[in-house]
Amino acid sequence: MGKEMSGFQLITLDEIDSTNRYLADLCASGNPQEFTVVCADYQTAGKGQRGNSWESARGENLLFSLLLRPVWLEPRRQFVLSQLVALAIRDELEALVGGEVCIKWPNDVYWREKKLCGILIEHDLQGEGIGRSICGVGININQHEFVSGAPNPVSLWQITGRRYDRMAVLEGILRRLWTGYEALRADTAGVGSALSARYEACLFRRAGIHLYKDTGGVFPARILRVGPDGRFVLLDKEGRERSYLFKEVQYVLPED
Repeated sequence: MGKEMSGFQLITLDEIDSTNRYLADLCASGNPQEFTVVCADYQTAGKGQRGNSWESARGENLLFSLLLRPVWLEPRRQFVLSQLVALAIRDELEALVGGEVCIKWPNDVYWREKKLCGILIEHDLQGEGIGRSICGVGININQHEFVSGAPNPVSLWQITGRRYDRMAVLEGILRRLWTGYEALRADTAGVGSALSARYEACLFRRAGIHLYKDTGGVFPARILRVGPDGRFVLLDKEGRERSYLFKEVQYVLPED
């Protein structure tokens, strides 16, 4: 069912295999407007990063995909969209729980050491720009317990003991995204650079030395920076810089 949400075209579904796939099919068969949002009560095949599935009790969480058409953005700068989406969600959730919400590189949203939100962004390049970006988001809102064996999920309800209006949370996120997206499109005051700086400041385990794992095994290091292309740069205890693209390194979490 389609309706307007304060200027955004919203399609709500009871059940679908994947909101990302539904929105991609919609793009293939028609020309939906930018900022079309597909939201489902339940996904049978929701995807997370690294090919993981996403556990979600029916009707309890926020599962949606958003269409962007950033044709004005060079493909080499596509990571700035990940930063923008992650920060908009992080800021809204931070306002709801009162603190300790951060971004786990590249774009999961955490509360303390637990995963509150997963984001999967799929780009379709067009010439010298990005023809479309489909941003798939799963946020744990009102779920009381998790049974799938995922190592560290948490919901807003588990953090605060309160139930939340999922559509109100969605609208808050979309408003933040719209404001940031339009500022980035204009980029009249170095918005991209400021966005990257704030993204780094909000990173999970931003301070101190922590354990990471790459193909060579587990090693201690601290976060040095994140490059414009999303490259994750660590400084190990020997003073060597280690640079990684997505999937080349992992955080070692307590459950690991």
